[in-house]
Amino acid sequence: MRWGAVGRRPVAWVAAVVLLLEALGIVFVNGVLATVVDNQRMSLAGLDPDAMSAGSWVLGGILGLFLVLCAAIVVRTAVRDRAPGRWARYALIGCAVVHGVLGALAVGLVGWTAFAFLMVVLGMLVLVLVAYEQRDAAAA
Repeated sequence: MRWGAVGRRPVAWVAAVVLLLEALGIVFVNGVLATVVDNQRMSLAGLDPDAMSAGSWVLGGILGLFLVLCAAIVVRTAVRDRAPGRWARYALIGCAVVHGVLGALAVGLVGWTAFAFLMVVLGMLVLVLVAYEQRDAAAA
């Protein structure tokens, strides 16, 4: 099935918005977890609560920045209406893999709603990668 600009661009824009919202959510959730760990002075297997709190902030920030980077790549792809470059494609593939693994974990830990959300985002990322790749291969 061939996707024209009518099908590719809206999916790319929606994927970018969802990735940005997801980045904000990840940073917020990790911030809440860090605050709870810090306020309750919780420890896991003897780990320092300050280290756990700092680690949660750092992980949330890194994952949030990665999702913002992926959203920027998808926006650039939608604006230019061309497939992303090699390293940008690697970043989007990595983002898709992370969503797949988190989706598998989310079923048992959070529930089917979180799994469905993560699989929708995974599907949009794969669709962006495949739809733009088909166009460039046909043009060559």
